[in-house]
Parts: sequence; structure tokens; C-alpha cells
Amino acid sequence: MSDIPKIKAKYKAEYRAVKFFGALFCLLPYTVSLAMAAGLAKIASWIMHKRVKEAVRRIKLVKGDVITDKQAKRIAWISLRNTAFNLVEMLRIKKTNLAFIHKIMPNVAESIQKIKGIMDASGNSKGVILALPHMGNWDLTGSAVYLTGLPIFSVAGKQHNPLMNKLMNEMRSGHGMEILERRTNTAAQIRTRLKNGEIFAILPDTRCFTPDIMTPFLGGEANLARGMAVFARAAEVPIIPTIIHRVGWKRFEIKLFDPIYPNMEMDKQEDIVRLTHEVIAILDKEIQANPEQWFWYNKRWVLDPIEPASK
Repeated sequence: MSDIPKIKAKYKAEYRAVKFFGALFCLLPYTVSLAMAAGLAKIASWIMHKRVKEAVRRIKLVKGDVITDKQAKRIAWISLRNTAFNLVEMLRIKKTNLAFIHKIMPNVAESIQKIKGIMDASGNSKGVILALPHMGNWDLTGSAVYLTGLPIFSVAGKQHNPLMNKLMNEMRSGHGMEILERRTNTAAQIRTRLKNGEIFAILPDTRCFTPDIMTPFLGGEANLARGMAVFARAAEVPIIPTIIHRVGWKRFEIKLFDPIYPNMEMDKQEDIVRLTHEVIAILDKEIQANPEQWFWYNKRWVLDPIEPASK
């Protein structure tokens, strides 16, 4: 790779560490890999104690007096540990096959049939949008859907580390979930793919940098992107709120909610707000009920106010 010398040393170190653990986790049994990840997560919690403290603050802000400080810390720990588990499962992606998916996701066949039923009911051979919050292992959804015979894609922004950006996209697309990078023509690609019967997986629960749709979320108001609703209207396809619950260490339960359809007779802007609010209300309820399943460590805290544009 001729461009390696131009890449920062810390980026190269991060890349080599991930490649090393990826190879190691593929050699070790699944349970052993998870146990090792739990240990590494515990070490990480000491090193990144400020991030852990912030996660606990966010949990207390959302849950209030419903939980104690001890319970908030427990939720923060499980969230961090599960993130480490997610990384193990991503690094082992080349060992993931349909038999493994059926083993760790007992209700996957039933869930895929429900998605197919929703797509068939439209009678127009179009796809659907899966609205996935940062719960359980959202990346495994791509493998589960693709390995059971349905085309699926998603969109990801570029990471600062170009080596990790390439590696993460390769891992995410390891079993057929194509990753599109955000470009000027990405919106047109998404619309076309949905109209051609593909499934679009999107994570709608992160704060938007620029002013967009203010949405009731986690007891506050979150500035969320309109993209999910815009694409639903543009392709005239439904949005299916989808939750992937981690049960213990090695099992997952897929929870599909009833599809939410765009109303093409409504005013466009009003319908975009309605779609966003209805989907997020469902995800909000799930996060509130199972806070340990959600990722509390995002640098962009979803309830932070929008930063004013610099003059």
C-alpha cells in the first residue's frame, strides 16, 4: 500500500490491533472470544473512565429517580460490554453462516418471513426500510437478512482513519450487506434500490449536526435527520421499526413492529415529521424499557442542543 507512509502512526496502530484481534477471535471459540472481550471492556472502562462517567450521567438524566446510581453504573457497564461483544461478532464475520445465525437468532426465520410478507403485500416488488436503533447488535441484521435470501444495504459516513474505514466497510459487507458511502448521488441510489426491491437498513437515533426535525426522545427533544422519512416517501415504501435484543451473551431476539407507511395524500413536510415521530416513539419506548441494550457512548449525545453555525 503506497499510501501507508502518509497515514498517521496512531491510525496504523489502531488498524493493526483490530486485525490482530480479528485473527485471534476467529481462531478462538465464540464463548472464549466473548469472555476475552468482556475482560478487555473492563480494562477499557478504567482507561476511558470519563466516557463511562458521561454515560452514567446520560442514563441518570433519562431515567431520573427511577434508578439508583448503582443501577445506572450497571446499565453503563452492560452497554459497554455489549459493544465489545458486537466488535467480536463483527471481527468473526467470515465465520458467520446461516447455521450460526439460526443458532444465535432463534426467531430469525419467522422475522424474515414477516419482512417478506410486508414486501409481498405491497404488490409492487419494492423494498422496505428497517429502522434500527443502536440496540443489541444492529450490524448482525445485515448478515441475518442477506443469508436468508434478501438483498440489503446501508449507508455509512467515512471514518477519520482510512484504514479502519476500509476494514469496517469490508466486514459489514462480509455477507452481502453492501455499504454505500455518503456521496452527492447517494440519495438517488437509495431511492432506486428501494424501488427495485432492496432493503435499506438505517440507524435513525443519532443527533443531526444541522437543524432538522425536533423529535420527542428519551424525555427530551432530539434533533434527528429526516432522511429515513424522506426515502420512505420518495420510494413509497414502509418503515419497519426493528429491535435486535441481546439475550445473555450469545442469543438474540428480533422484534419487528408493524410497518409505518407514508401517506402520499398528506402535505410532504407534515408527513415527514409524522413518520419520524411515529418511528422514534416506538424506539424510545424500547430503549426506556431496556436501557442496557442501547449504546450510551456516542460522542454526539442525542439530546445535546444544536451548535450555532460559525459566522
